[in-house]
Amino acid sequence: MTEKQTCGQSANYICSNCGKRLFAWMMAKGSAEYEKAVKERKTSLFTNLHGNILEIGPGTGPNLSYYPQDINWIGVEPNPFMHSYLREAAEQLGFNIDIRTGTADSIDASDNSIDTVVSTLVLCSVPNLAATFREILRVLKPGGRFLFIEHIAAPSGTFLRRVQSTVRPIWQFLGDGCHPDRETWVALEQAGFSKLNYEHFEAPFPIVSPHIMGVATK
Repeated sequence: MTEKQTCGQSANYICSNCGKRLFAWMMAKGSAEYEKAVKERKTSLFTNLHGNILEIGPGTGPNLSYYPQDINWIGVEPNPFMHSYLREAAEQLGFNIDIRTGTADSIDASDNSIDTVVSTLVLCSVPNLAATFREILRVLKPGGRFLFIEHIAAPSGTFLRRVQSTVRPIWQFLGDGCHPDRETWVALEQAGFSKLNYEHFEAPFPIVSPHIMGVATK
């Protein structure tokens, strides 16, 4: 490997870390309005939770306040710059958490060990949706649930869809890999859950206003 190649790799690593650090800061400081807009939906979705709860991409911990205190919470968060925000949020709530550095397509959990998997604004950024759903199905107990709220692509051919596709490169950098034009619902329907119920709704935020929320059962 040449010195030029080594310098190039180092620069890419530094650039990637800067992007991840920036995204963690943005999520910690700039998500209050979004959380206010989806509070009622999260309250209705995160009901009857018990046992082992695994959240993929928990970010800075906006969902922690919805969980009962007696669950065993595991968070799989690949962005290490999120971890300090997560711990701070948990400490303020008096909540015990288990943070694991990993990715959604290779979850650090045993087969058939999780009662509920939670994902909010995560599936837009995973590298491989099909592999992620296989992992979710693997770790869920039979009858276990996957709860999700995700922003998705606007309908094909619309002006918003064209905007989403145009801004995708810069959006991915600023959003730690986020795809604003991902057809997540298509992959969900093909994932192999025994039961899938979801609805479309609009959130009051430009570019990523189209959303889905629902429950998939193993």
